[in-house]
Amino acid sequence: MVFMASLDFPAELSALRSTFASIEAVSDVDALKRDIAALSEQAVAPDLWDDPAAAQKITSRLSHKQSALERLEKLHGRIDDIEIMVQLADEEDDPETLELAVEELNEVKKALSELEIQTLLAGEYDEREAVVTIRSGAGGVDAADFAEMLMRMYLRWAERHGYATSVLDTSYAEEAGLKSATFEIKAPYAFGTLSVEAGTHRLVRISPFDNQGRRQTSFAAVEVIPLIEQDDSIEIPESEIKVDVFRSSGPGGQSVNTTDSAVRMTHIPTGIVVSMQNEKSQLQNRAAALRVLQSRLLLVRQQEQDAKKKELAGDVKASWGDQMRSYVLNPYQMVKDLRTNHEEGNPSAIFDGAIDGFIDAGIRWRADQRHAVAEA
Repeated sequence: MVFMASLDFPAELSALRSTFASIEAVSDVDALKRDIAALSEQAVAPDLWDDPAAAQKITSRLSHKQSALERLEKLHGRIDDIEIMVQLADEEDDPETLELAVEELNEVKKALSELEIQTLLAGEYDEREAVVTIRSGAGGVDAADFAEMLMRMYLRWAERHGYATSVLDTSYAEEAGLKSATFEIKAPYAFGTLSVEAGTHRLVRISPFDNQGRRQTSFAAVEVIPLIEQDDSIEIPESEIKVDVFRSSGPGGQSVNTTDSAVRMTHIPTGIVVSMQNEKSQLQNRAAALRVLQSRLLLVRQQEQDAKKKELAGDVKASWGDQMRSYVLNPYQMVKDLRTNHEEGNPSAIFDGAIDGFIDAGIRWRADQRHAVAEA
């Protein structure tokens, strides 16, 4: 009650409206409505599903933009409702209504913060779906196990948000865990959201694979690239690609099938290697490998452009892509991002997909870095 009495509702509401106005301006509601109208017209075209892939893209974009507009409209209404609740509580001296107003105020603050994060996803490819690759690093079997833990973490995160996923390739380690894995996150802005997870992750724990119970430090690398689209101009001459086929295999070297359906594709000029084995046919794996290779080359092109911009802007004192997060399970329980200093004390929840706090902090950190580059 003391807290509610000391709360300056006019100031709080004014701050909410100011934040909402900024978000609304960045979101460009008029453009959002025009996009919805145009996509709605395409979505009712009689020949829409003649091309299922294009149809899926149109309906997905329409759903995303409709949800964005609906979210803005609902938040605007909720802010108005809070003001009405406070007025009624004051007029009728009703502490229960005032308590509900405080609860709603905190919920709207949280929703605005989440929406503000989305407005920061303004990179060239941020709207894309994402292809995530995880590779075990130094640390032997613990690193391979850590890679598998990270894969599960991201798949659980996607599941929590209702995002579809597709595992493209898994290369199992001999004893336990994964040498590497590649999977898609099929959701709008998946790349912009998850790209802040790219870098080297470190795990410190008592190794379950060490019979002497010693503490082990292991590493895994996370790569996030935007999914290639049909209108992207990434043409790869056949002369620049080397394709090897091999037999798909599962844990322990057990055969998944008896045909050479897995594909390893090497881009000769850059040395980029992509392996695919989770599709049923060699043709499907080859198509998937080419798509991921094109996506990686697209990201390389963007990184080259960014490097030129940084060279012109001068040095920015913030590393990106190196060791970026530590997961400590012993001698204490802590997960800490080394760029943002965001930390949480429940590693079990993090490994179960509760990573939104780290992602949000990472997106804000990246926006600050871009702002610093722009001003340099």
